Amino acid sequence: MDVLTLGRGDVERLLDRDALVDALADAFAALSDGRVDAPPRSQVTAPAGLLLAMPAHRPGGPIAVKLVSVFEGNAEHGLPSHLAIVALFDERTGAPIALLDGTSITAARTAGAAALSVRLVARPDSRVLAIIGAGVEARAHLAALPRVLAIEEIRIASLYPDEAVALAADDPRARAVESIEEAVRGADIVALCTSSPSPVIEASWIGRGTHVTSVGYRPPAGELPPALATSAHLFVETRRAFEPPPVGCGELAGLDPAAGTELGEVVLGRRSGRRDATEITAYKAMGNAVEDLAAAALVYQRALADGAGLTIQL
Repeated sequence: MDVLTLGRGDVERLLDRDALVDALADAFAALSDGRVDAPPRSQVTAPAGLLLAMPAHRPGGPIAVKLVSVFEGNAEHGLPSHLAIVALFDERTGAPIALLDGTSITAARTAGAAALSVRLVARPDSRVLAIIGAGVEARAHLAALPRVLAIEEIRIASLYPDEAVALAADDPRARAVESIEEAVRGADIVALCTSSPSPVIEASWIGRGTHVTSVGYRPPAGELPPALATSAHLFVETRRAFEPPPVGCGELAGLDPAAGTELGEVVLGRRSGRRDATEITAYKAMGNAVEDLAAAALVYQRALADGAGLTIQL
């Protein structure tokens, strides 16, 4: 069997970030409409970290399976905390057809989903963005979120000031600030991109009309304050986000799933997004395999058209 392999450079070059946000909107609509088979993710635990398995299929396209490891101590080895591969299989025969770098796909699709939430829910006149964190996901958010709104000012805060300064150098609108509170107060959009096991902001720092996105995954708790999860108008990829980890998010476990609106429901017009200019909204990501499927399918189709990647025989 011939299997197309696509490394990090291939994925980053071939993945159209604007097309990705549109593809994610379509994927979330299909997910909320029951047209996606994406069973709950499973977890294997090792002494130093964990490995998650995330399969998904949407009729008319390939089957995708992502394997993603979360090893928070990887900085000691010069590696990201999250590493992944995505395998694609032909839906007619089950034959493997592609193997892609999943680390770059994970970063891009996670930021792309946050950008979609901004496009759907944030105030259209939002101009000030705060990014909390300065790692891989923060970098992906810096590239993704300003694509959907006319952002004029970007504040970056991190526990590692040098990394915040380095990230801010990537965008002329961005600057590193000394504290997380300084970054958050007065911001229109607050993007949490950390691996913190506890809340990194206080709900009292969030002003009226602000949209907060949170993509960190560090069970049993996480970066989003419980007070914000319960008081904000809450948006999720799927209500499975309210299940205990590894299926859902630690910050939402135990809350009423009816409190969450799926992004796909907003895309389909079945539930409202932002209700007025003053309410605080929040998007809490759990990470769903349909996002990996959407991103990997875009890369795969572009690779076939461009003749990119390396074909190997299994």
